Amino acid sequence: MSSTGYTKAEWKKINATLDKDPDKYGFPRRIYSTALLGSFNIRKIGSSRGRNAETWQFLARICKQYDLIAVQEIMDDLSGLKRIMEILGPDFGMVASDKTGVYPGANGLGERLGFIYRWSIVERGEVISDITYDRTKVLEIVAENYDAIHKVMASYSVKYKDYKAGNRKKPRNVKFPAFISFIRQPYCVSFRIKGFPGTKPYEFMAVNAHLFFGDFMSDRRQEFHALMQWIVERVKNNDKAYYPNFMLMGDLNLDFNNPVRDLATVRKSMKSYDRDGNDETNPDKQINVNFPFLDVHPAQAEVFRTNARLTETFDQIGMFFRDDSAQWPTYKDNDKMGNPADGADYGVFNFVQLFHDALGVDTPIDTMTTDQKKAFFSRFEHKVSDHMPLWLRLPLPVG
Repeated sequence: MSSTGYTKAEWKKINATLDKDPDKYGFPRRIYSTALLGSFNIRKIGSSRGRNAETWQFLARICKQYDLIAVQEIMDDLSGLKRIMEILGPDFGMVASDKTGVYPGANGLGERLGFIYRWSIVERGEVISDITYDRTKVLEIVAENYDAIHKVMASYSVKYKDYKAGNRKKPRNVKFPAFISFIRQPYCVSFRIKGFPGTKPYEFMAVNAHLFFGDFMSDRRQEFHALMQWIVERVKNNDKAYYPNFMLMGDLNLDFNNPVRDLATVRKSMKSYDRDGNDETNPDKQINVNFPFLDVHPAQAEVFRTNARLTETFDQIGMFFRDDSAQWPTYKDNDKMGNPADGADYGVFNFVQLFHDALGVDTPIDTMTTDQKKAFFSRFEHKVSDHMPLWLRLPLPVG
């Protein structure tokens, strides 16, 4: 098998198989009186020359299903993303951040974060911003963790001096004892799902994030909780906020490879943010927090996997809201998802299984040997992506 992607003939088989039974692979259907939102980490989407025409068509076909989709791993070169936009045509708009994650001029892999949205359903608001911790907050964190930080930095400083003197390779990442800053600044854009005549709008700040993976699990958790705290505090104290609700969409790199073990840990932290467990002395500042992809969908046997190797649930969509005027689903509604009467639903487009079936691979994915998996995944992990797209369907409540 080749690592150069799929041929034109293979793409024809893939699209024909998808056309025959899109529901089998979780391809999101467009349903009147609902809006489709999603998130897709498209691996290193940069130069338009990096993928063949059929691959760009397939990526655009995915994006075309959504009313609003957050895209991660956009490179500094926007020509690839612009190619998708050209295929989508004038019915869609796009907004992207500047490169983040590396200092200008320094070596490293910087990324942009972006959104693609359907003009007829989604209106972009006036507020667009990165999410950062201000200097005062950073100083407070340093002061509260000074001894532990000093110990780590004393060791790192020695190694760094040796590196600058040319006596060693660049020091490895430090296992930092506290959160200081994001590896890539999350990107926040205001959106309004205006829907159809006679429907109430959803108004929210969409936060697109590609959080830290790194060498240490503690770094991942610190960044995730720092972002959660930032959003929760903004929603709790949103009397002057542009929109009252937030939606987190992105590759959060959560440690979720063992749901039975990991779900209890994640849920415990989530509970501290949810309406049932926060600020009971001030009901006006209590909020709902819902991450449906942490739960088992009623039609599934286990939680959705979002990486192409089907081992992790790195990617997530989380809702934070105090505004009950629209039909935001709470975590208590997750076990009813997929009921046509309610409208709300969520899922993952499993293009990995689609490729397997369309190209007649004999061995089931879960029984492949290591070498077989390597050969199978190498065909699409770089040319399509190593993550699969998530989708969330929201009903448009009648006004």
